[in-house]
Amino acid sequence: QVQLVESGGGSVQAGGSLRLSCAASGFTNSVRKCMGWFRQAPGKEREVVALIYLSSSTTYHADSVKGRFTVSRDTAKNTVYLQMNSLKAEDTALYYCAADVSTVSCARVAGSYDYWGQGTQVTVSS
Repeated sequence: QVQLVESGGGSVQAGGSLRLSCAASGFTNSVRKCMGWFRQAPGKEREVVALIYLSSSTTYHADSVKGRFTVSRDTAKNTVYLQMNSLKAEDTALYYCAADVSTVSCARVAGSYDYWGQGTQVTVSS
């Protein structure tokens, strides 16, 4: 059973930084797997933020966060991170970790992901 546990959310002023972590359990190899981060603000649809294909470490970042956020992984810890710098008020949302455990590439739509974390709130005040 795959489980994803997120941590690292919180409240920060605009221009500040946060790092989110997503610890995965239930799988022990990186073959055909993608993990990443989505977010959902009140009244809005869930949107992709950043993705990483585990076997190649190929990454994708949404245009809205490119240059400010960085997704990375620690293979030994089976953990994916999202480093968020230069945070803006519009980054305020509930952030979810997601995993697709049988795929040849990272899809950018939430419906393609099999497993989800519980979500961690990020609030940026201006």
